[in-house]
Amino acid sequence: MNNINQNKKFLRIGSAHSIKEIKIKEKQGVKLLFISPIFKNNKGKKFLGCIKFNNLANHTALKIIALGGINKKNMSKLKITNAYGFASISLFETNYKLQKNFYEQQ
Repeated sequence: MNNINQNKKFLRIGSAHSIKEIKIKEKQGVKLLFISPIFKNNKGKKFLGCIKFNNLANHTALKIIALGGINKKNMSKLKITNAYGFASISLFETNYKLQKNFYEQQ
């Protein structure tokens, strides 16, 4: 570990798309892990869906954040995942109230 980072209080996060990448991030000491893309989006044709997302999430004890393709129509599906939380850029830019309501229901 670099001496510069030893005295600072940073939360080490990472992202993964496969079991192999999850294991690499665990060895790197991440505390929070983004798994993506959970839903279809404009950036690519491949996505996990809820079942594959859960299968990946079950391979680690890390807190998992769902990422990718989350919108109003599929947001309710997040409740059947093992996600600790979720992240989205386009959804929250225009739907701040939707985010607030989701966390109030938890």
